[in-house]
Amino acid sequence: MENIFKLKENGTTVRTEIVAGLTTFMTMAYIIALNPNLLTGFAVGTPLWNGVFLATCIASAIGMFCMAFLANKPFCLAPGMGLNSFFAVVVANIMVITKSDDYTSCFQAALVIILVEGIVFIALSLLNIREKIVDAIPLGVRLGIAPAIGLMLMNIGFGSNAGIYSENGGPFYVMRDFFGALTASSARDAMGSGYSAMVLSVVTMFVGLFAIVLLAKKGIKGAVLIGMLAASVIYWIGSFVFLKANPFESLSTASFLPPFADMASTTLFKFNFKGFMDIGWFTVITLVITFCMIDMFDTIGTLVGTASRAGMVDKQGNMPNMKEALLADAIGTVAGACTGTSTVTTFVESASGVEAGGRTGLTALTCGIIFLACMFIAPIAAIIPAAATSAALIYVGVLMLQGLKNVKFDDLDQMVPVALMLIAMPISSSIGHAIGLGLISYTVIKVFSGKAKDVSVLTYVISALFLIKFFLIV
Repeated sequence: MENIFKLKENGTTVRTEIVAGLTTFMTMAYIIALNPNLLTGFAVGTPLWNGVFLATCIASAIGMFCMAFLANKPFCLAPGMGLNSFFAVVVANIMVITKSDDYTSCFQAALVIILVEGIVFIALSLLNIREKIVDAIPLGVRLGIAPAIGLMLMNIGFGSNAGIYSENGGPFYVMRDFFGALTASSARDAMGSGYSAMVLSVVTMFVGLFAIVLLAKKGIKGAVLIGMLAASVIYWIGSFVFLKANPFESLSTASFLPPFADMASTTLFKFNFKGFMDIGWFTVITLVITFCMIDMFDTIGTLVGTASRAGMVDKQGNMPNMKEALLADAIGTVAGACTGTSTVTTFVESASGVEAGGRTGLTALTCGIIFLACMFIAPIAAIIPAAATSAALIYVGVLMLQGLKNVKFDDLDQMVPVALMLIAMPISSSIGHAIGLGLISYTVIKVFSGKAKDVSVLTYVISALFLIKFFLIV
């Protein structure tokens, strides 16, 4: 392990890296079931759902193995949120364009777009073009990425991670529907029978959060993981005692055999090139560029922001082995297309593993192995309550806000782009779009304040591409 991952050089140990990998897994394990739900319209149990489920596990693992051995970085990958929703919309549009009612066939046509995107990214990474794009991001914008991701993580933890359903509908969320209610009575009336589950989720979330904080203050390694486990136990006990429900009931009927036959028949190398050609070249080019831009800046933002928090960047904000990290991301996307899922990208939840002490590729390797194991043990991963993962996301988000201390608040050239990213990232749920707004604002301010020469040519190009993406209707 020392020879492969240079543990001593990075100030870490095997135990720390494994705990970090497990921590990251627990915060992003939701994607294993959520991704096939989103990509198939919640068609749980169908051959396509089973195929996407296995593709999610396999492609994520391949991306993480590449991150581990090519870049030796603790960043973990999986099909990106937002990108998978966009993919589902693209599939629906392909059905309209081709006048087809075969969702699986149109799904396979959309996979060709992901394949093209991944190949383009591999080429750009090998030619160092993606790395040059990273270098083109101004220092002020870079400094704002980590805090903005922090707010995004807090928004996920408080706002959308633990949804409650009842006879009154749903999902009901902690910040909007519990803390946002006028009174406790109005919240109870609105949620109906789901109110008790909401109270348990809130208690679980804050028990986990304060447990993590207190353990971290005492310098206990693995504080995030221990806090999540403590929160899970609270939730399981509460389910038995107060909700009169068995949180482990799903295990009794769960299947632990991976549905490889379904994957082979629906998604594994099942590219529908004819359906892809029927979309039209202009639409294809537009979709590929859109996927590329969202994925590229989501990945860049996550890598730069998380690496900054972990102290893995130099004084100019550059991360060593950035090229290899970007290449791992590109290979993961190609693997996703070949196995049957949307764009694989670096997950922002990697910050939880970094906070747990992960500093090398052994963290990514650990998480990748567990993802592969989930082909057999997915039902076990599913019993980790969302409220427990919320605690970890909120804690890591708070820590990432510390990056604001490096921003020059009296310099509007820095402060305005940072402020826009701070609000845009949690609201849009897109790291890439927030960076785009930051770059556009930086460029506009520099140009109209007589400092156009301070802006690099590549920054102008990227800003123009984002303007086209935001405002060009196709």
